[in-house]
Amino acid sequence: MTDEPDPDLDLTGELVRPYVITNGRELPSDEKFSMTTLVMATEDAPQSRVLAPESQHILDLCSGGFLSVVEVAGHTGLPLGVVRILLAQLSESSLINTRAAVPLAQRTDRKLLEDVLNGLKDRFGA
Repeated sequence: MTDEPDPDLDLTGELVRPYVITNGRELPSDEKFSMTTLVMATEDAPQSRVLAPESQHILDLCSGGFLSVVEVAGHTGLPLGVVRILLAQLSESSLINTRAAVPLAQRTDRKLLEDVLNGLKDRFGA
């Protein structure tokens, strides 16, 4: 008899229900973790602390710099709602920092840009 694991019995994260990963917690009521919110692990986030494997994976991902909530979900392969709940738990434990995404720049007046371009052409020729 061999000690090789049966490939049919390979237990992966796909078999674990989301409510098990989140310990039954619900989505945060505030919009602190929108899809574009940036998250990063705090500098003093302990790596030896006992966390759920999914939370530890998120913390490891966020230790390299700011990632958006959507990027974290993509890297972990977890549903967005689950990631938001896990991020809320990490935030409550002061293990991650959040930052709002950089807002889109306001559109510049097309007439102003054309006037600048025409002025540059007049000045330097083109």
